[in-house]
Amino acid sequence: MEPRGVEPLNLADYERLAEEAVDPGLFAYWAGGADDEWTLAENARAWSRWVLRPRVLADVSEVSTATTVLGQGLSLPVLLAPVAFAGLAHPDGERGLARAAAAAGTVMCLSTLANVSPAELVADVPNAARWFQLYCFRDRGVTNALVEQAADAGFGAIVLTADAPVIAKRERDLRSGFRITSDVPVPALATALGAPAEGLTADLFAAVSAAVTWRDVEEICDAARIPVLVKGVLTAEDAALAVEHGAAGVVVSNHGGRQLDGVAAAPDALEEVVGAAADRIPVLADGGIRRGGHVVRALALGARAVLVGRPTLWALAARGEPGVAHVLELLRDEIATTLALCGCVSPADVTRAHVGRAAR
Repeated sequence: MEPRGVEPLNLADYERLAEEAVDPGLFAYWAGGADDEWTLAENARAWSRWVLRPRVLADVSEVSTATTVLGQGLSLPVLLAPVAFAGLAHPDGERGLARAAAAAGTVMCLSTLANVSPAELVADVPNAARWFQLYCFRDRGVTNALVEQAADAGFGAIVLTADAPVIAKRERDLRSGFRITSDVPVPALATALGAPAEGLTADLFAAVSAAVTWRDVEEICDAARIPVLVKGVLTAEDAALAVEHGAAGVVVSNHGGRQLDGVAAAPDALEEVVGAAADRIPVLADGGIRRGGHVVRALALGARAVLVGRPTLWALAARGEPGVAHVLELLRDEIATTLALCGCVSPADVTRAHVGRAAR
């Protein structure tokens, strides 16, 4: 543990601070994974199985971390991943995440399980670039209304989560008894349930449809009026289907190790998915990203950008909006340093030749 008053030096420091700041049950909900948490651990281990291959004696006197995703300019190839119930971390909640993202020049992705609605976020933080993460509910009218609300409110994209038709067994939650109480606003879920959201997370997911297919994805893409990305893709087969059914992009993700335990971590699935996408749609990735060097590895494996979730929650819980801003600053500085030491002046310069498998 860092001495009090010492500025956190990395994203792991913020995790330790967050654990001190929030209720143990809430921390367990955010930190935990499914079943044996093998995939959760793989997310942390997998990036180290890939080594950077730097090129030296390049002019790196001026380095930029800027990139674009779906035509949106970003100051760094990092977006804020959707996280549920951010308002429980700090009063700043989703508004603080959005303000920090806007100040950093990147995109914040609002969760369906947010404590504010899309319209409320836009009213309070109108200058933020934002995407909306979508769960498909049993009541298709609720799903369609959320898509419509996000499009009307100026969200730049829909991120359809495809890897959670049912909720996995999350034993940390069961042991802690973590539950959402009726006084916690979850507007989208309350609409789907027809009553304030209340209960264990497994109870709340009862409103989510297990019958969603690629035909539904196609219908949402046709109706959305804004780009739709499919999140939770880990195979070439599903990447090809995403292209076929009109997705504007895919996110290589295992839901932070919180859904199917035993699946691959992002760096081990990226090349397969990128190969199937074949430059037709952008590929993003998330899971276990804690350093700028991880971001550059993802770029080398074909990702256009990455999403970071838990570290923004840790920072929000520890220090509110300024903490989130600092996490993004730390990542930007580490990405810039890694680019320079790899002989690259921008994310666009990073190629497959800049990464290789670590010796076993």
